[in-house]
Amino acid sequence: MITEVLTPKELHKIDPVFGQVSFDNHEQIVFCNDKDTGLKAIIGIHNTVLGPALGGTRMWKYANEWEALNDVLRLSRGMTYKSAITGLNLGGGKAVIIGDSKIDKTPEMIRKFGEYVNSLSGKYITAEDVGTTTEDMDNIREVTKFVTGVSVEKGGSGNPSPVTAYGVYMGMKAAAKYQFGSEILEGKKILVQGIGHVGETLVDFLTKEGAQVQITDINQGRLEEVSQKYGASIFTGADIYSADVDIYSPCALGATINDETINKLKARVIAGAANNQLANDAIHGQILKGKDILYAPDFLINAGGIINVYAEIVGYDSAEAMRRTENIYNTTLEIFAFAEQNGITTQEAAMRIAQNRIDTRKKENATK
Repeated sequence: MITEVLTPKELHKIDPVFGQVSFDNHEQIVFCNDKDTGLKAIIGIHNTVLGPALGGTRMWKYANEWEALNDVLRLSRGMTYKSAITGLNLGGGKAVIIGDSKIDKTPEMIRKFGEYVNSLSGKYITAEDVGTTTEDMDNIREVTKFVTGVSVEKGGSGNPSPVTAYGVYMGMKAAAKYQFGSEILEGKKILVQGIGHVGETLVDFLTKEGAQVQITDINQGRLEEVSQKYGASIFTGADIYSADVDIYSPCALGATINDETINKLKARVIAGAANNQLANDAIHGQILKGKDILYAPDFLINAGGIINVYAEIVGYDSAEAMRRTENIYNTTLEIFAFAEQNGITTQEAAMRIAQNRIDTRKKENATK
């Protein structure tokens, strides 16, 4: 699988859907439009071999519809491998709503989106993501049962961000064990980029262990709030990518490891919550390998959220969800070892293992 970030100009040269670089034999793409509520959304269903496609709904002010389509294709594909690598009986899907969640979003718009989800009869199950909240999931629940991450009061598990952060923390400790010889993060210099719900909780875990945490975010108010709350330092350097740190943890949007940043990196470990951190999986994964920078595949270590919401589907048990999430530590170590044994990147190793599970199930289904 090759992931590539394209400029708007390049995107306009491509056939609308099937010609997109990020189109990877997706099963279904649904375009949702409602004039009355202003809803413009895209649902991407990548693969349902292992089960229904589960993935969150992101609301973002995309520069154009091509950018939104490219994002939903990449994100839904990532969800397929995220579920497969963690052993969940789920496929991969994702949705994006085009707009500024702070000013454009209304309960009516969200419920209308829920109606589109319901029209797919369970092939796609939604959850929260960037720009959407537990309250939004509660609104969607009013019109469809195919939603997870609803509030505890309404029978759900609430915001999955703390569990996501715990999985990233476990993956980071595994990476430290493999790269530095010890999982102990005390004294390690760690830069966390993006301090939303997941990033903040990760900062909490790290500072409690005694790591030297620096934080960066586009929201100065959040930076000051989180810094005071957890004792983390606000990064004041000119360039976060050339920062003298042991671990770089991208927890905002994807593709921060790209042609412009990759040769600046001084960190020896990359482990964060953001999706699609490598702008190009093959090229940038290989460069990191050559520079002896250990990359913890994002779709593996940020899988705590989907593990948590999956538990809602099968009967919620918070202890079991946390146990499965804690096991990300072991799976991460196994993938590092597999990559080293086969002389491939950690991203490719994770992809191979996930794809093997999908292919095996596909063969089983074909013989039934």
